[in-house]
Amino acid sequence: MTAGVERLFDELGHFKRFQACVYFAAIFQAISCGIHYLASVFLVETPTFLCDAPPNITDVLYKNHSATSLEGIWTHYKPGNGPVVVRTALGDQWELSPCFKALRLDAIHFQYEFFGNKTVASCAGFVYDHSEVQQSIVTEWDLVCEREWLAKLTQPTFMLGVLVGALIFGDIADRIGRRPILIATSLCQFTFGIIVAFTGNYYLFVVMRFLLAMVSSGYLVVVFVYVTEFTGIKVRTWTSMHVHAAFAVGIMVVALVGYLVRVWWIYQIILTLSTSPFLLYCWKFPETPFYLMAKGRYKETQELLDKIASFNGLPPTLKVSDLIEECDGALLTDKKQADGTAVEVEKKLSILDMFGSLKMAGRSATCWAIWFIGSLGYYVFSLGSVNLGGDQYINLFLAGAVEVPSYLIGCFAMDRVGRKKTCAPALVLSGVACMLIIMVPQDIEVLAIVLSMTGKFAIAIAFGLVYLYTCELYPTIIRSLAVGSGSMMCRVGSVLAPFCVYLADVWIYLPQLIVGILAFIIGILTMFLPETLGQPLTSTLEEAEALGSKPSKENAAVDGVEISKA
Repeated sequence: MTAGVERLFDELGHFKRFQACVYFAAIFQAISCGIHYLASVFLVETPTFLCDAPPNITDVLYKNHSATSLEGIWTHYKPGNGPVVVRTALGDQWELSPCFKALRLDAIHFQYEFFGNKTVASCAGFVYDHSEVQQSIVTEWDLVCEREWLAKLTQPTFMLGVLVGALIFGDIADRIGRRPILIATSLCQFTFGIIVAFTGNYYLFVVMRFLLAMVSSGYLVVVFVYVTEFTGIKVRTWTSMHVHAAFAVGIMVVALVGYLVRVWWIYQIILTLSTSPFLLYCWKFPETPFYLMAKGRYKETQELLDKIASFNGLPPTLKVSDLIEECDGALLTDKKQADGTAVEVEKKLSILDMFGSLKMAGRSATCWAIWFIGSLGYYVFSLGSVNLGGDQYINLFLAGAVEVPSYLIGCFAMDRVGRKKTCAPALVLSGVACMLIIMVPQDIEVLAIVLSMTGKFAIAIAFGLVYLYTCELYPTIIRSLAVGSGSMMCRVGSVLAPFCVYLADVWIYLPQLIVGILAFIIGILTMFLPETLGQPLTSTLEEAEALGSKPSKENAAVDGVEISKA
């Protein structure tokens, strides 16, 4: 039987009615995190545009196409493939390009080709094609041409907020509890999400999105801990992995709402309201038994245990005193030293201890690389799905939908074939799928989309299991530091992902190619990590370093003598 606080799951169930209700209620708001993380895909969408047109246009030419207004030419116009020529009621002829316009001098005939003199003028404003995008922040504040970088800065600043939020709220949750943070971040998500829709200028928009990113990240970090502390060890792998699935549902919601609503501030409001029912019941959330026990709040713990037992249809026989005695007994056992030897003074560990030997340095570098490529690949595939060609809304929906089976398969595989044998092939598959994209003719969009979704499917498996795998690769004395440093590399990947997506302006498949090459290389390196399936968690750096090593005959003999003496 499990000792300590974990014993409550043996007594009250690992995932019975109470835990299931708490679990699904908590991860419902994780959908909102997925929504806000990916909302910028359509918030900053840039429609086709041209420099502001002169008044009283009577004729429009583009290549072999003619019309009486710009609206009649948008379906034929391709940026970078020549200007649009317009003629006014006064007879003036202008060549309109996206970021400048030119007045033809002494033009007699109205035709597309012109070899005379022109006067180039800057744009006082812009004309947008509203057939696909009625209004985005780009059209609202003219974030094009020399102001285009402002539009491209919105997602990196959001991801920077994600980094800050993860650092702040994780620490606060350990101090004041999981429940207050879940409630506070949920309320702030709703508040900031609505305020974003009514910001009057770009800079306030970015600030509010930064704050929204902080609280969204804070909720996501704490909800992982919350559901872990409410579910037993038998189902913990599944419950932690499927928080990611709720996030994926959020991506699908973004695609659906983006297709139905083409005005950015209405789109933002609907996305925020989609998970608002959570606010009606989040205040009913209990604090976790682990946190209550750690803070010595035994009366509240007993009330919670009785409530869980009653809700699960079990007699309230488990007492806090039983858990306290087992915890105290475990502590006393840990403090005892065999043969009366003195207790070794505990050494203060730092991140350098993760690189204390050549083997541990290689392991740590590979783990960091998995965290990095997992996050980079995840957001490049998600954010970049709209650039693959075809219907951008279907592409984004598929990018979220492929994650759900990936977590099911990932959970099944990691518990049967092993962590390493799941992670490494997943990364290699992702890499191969992405690198094959360069062989796809640009007119065969369906094949490119299939390969990209295959890459997203595979990278989601690796990204989902890296949390657990890192925990098992490092000893107790440095485990939190290993996961924390890996999480930092994850945030670095998420901050860089938008910049990688922007490389699609150079070549449409360049972001996928970069992720593919890195994923393939890191997948090969992952094969050199030790397998941890079925291995007990290690306590010292020596034990962790010995993972995956076959014991020598001499050591085996010594172990046999010690066992016979025991």
